[in-house]
Amino acid sequence: MIRHAAWACMPDQSRGRQHPEPGGEVRGPRDAFQRDRDRVIHSISFRRLRHKTQVFMAPDGDHFRVRLTHSLEVAQIGRTIARTLGLNEDLTEALCLAHDIGHPPFGHAGEEALERALEGQGGFDHNGHTLRTLTVLERPYPLWNGLNLSWDTLEGLAKHNGPIARPEWALAAADAQLGLELDRWPSLEAQVAAIADDIAYDNHDIDDGLRAGLLTLDQLTALPMVADGWRRVQAKFPRVPPKRLVGELIRSQIGEMVNDLIESTRQRLRDLAIESVEDVRAAGQVLAMFSESMRDAERDLKRFMYANLYHHPSQLAAAEGAEMVVAGLFDAYASDPERLPEEWRIGLPETDPWRSRHVADFIAGMTDRYAIARYREVVGPVDLPEGF
Repeated sequence: MIRHAAWACMPDQSRGRQHPEPGGEVRGPRDAFQRDRDRVIHSISFRRLRHKTQVFMAPDGDHFRVRLTHSLEVAQIGRTIARTLGLNEDLTEALCLAHDIGHPPFGHAGEEALERALEGQGGFDHNGHTLRTLTVLERPYPLWNGLNLSWDTLEGLAKHNGPIARPEWALAAADAQLGLELDRWPSLEAQVAAIADDIAYDNHDIDDGLRAGLLTLDQLTALPMVADGWRRVQAKFPRVPPKRLVGELIRSQIGEMVNDLIESTRQRLRDLAIESVEDVRAAGQVLAMFSESMRDAERDLKRFMYANLYHHPSQLAAAEGAEMVVAGLFDAYASDPERLPEEWRIGLPETDPWRSRHVADFIAGMTDRYAIARYREVVGPVDLPEGF
């Protein structure tokens, strides 16, 4: 039997679901958080992540990560941390798997295009759209919209990065319905999901960047943390070619970051005398975080990745093409809603801001390749950078 710490969220203490589920039938021996995780996995929006950008947009290579594989890797790291800290693994996993569901096609480039398209109509934010997708747009059940996830899961998704003082419209609408207490800190499970996300993309984006030839080991080993790890890996496997050691470097760096996080979080829990979930929410600060030295090293790594990978000229050219596609789709559908599929024409609001938001909902759900196909159908030919 799994033993949970006093600060773990427990399903029998959950604040419940927005919609009572009639009949009380149990489809298998699952608690509330296990059901949340499974509802996410079985959702259409989760399946779409297999063709949504992580770093490389609509990549030609089969080995590059996409939002789906990234989310699975975040869940693996999150589960490990949660288990060691005595947290609820099922809630942590549900949060990790669902955290990127609100991303539109082409990742942050698509998000920026939708933000501009909805200027004056409330804008667009992928975190708020995650809540909107899971509470409004997903419709697998006959009596309500959304997946009817537990309050604890929705609250964790809303503010896994911390309290939100000024929520955008989609998140504000979810809060008005669900009372998500946006001014307070979330559960430790949500905090772990957030930092597991950082650990995953910090390291796996290195792997993809090297595979794509946009990064080199010489560049990476200019960073002290990477250089130290590379020396240890080479010393452990002195006769193995460098190319075969990249995976070992990534694994060891993830392990180092996870171990640091666990010890640092345990120390913070002791220092603040955290003894309950309520203590976590009332702490007034993040509890799941790196030591100061690892925090500085991780920030240096992020700065390097932005300068050398995310803002690489080829990536910027791809982002420019992606923004053109998303902006062109929005203009086409907003100016002539008859181009929308029938199921999206039904119920199209007559006035803004909801009319424009409805169009953005349709585009945000697209995969990269579906967006490209629809652009060619409703706008015209498009010449995209290599890699699409």
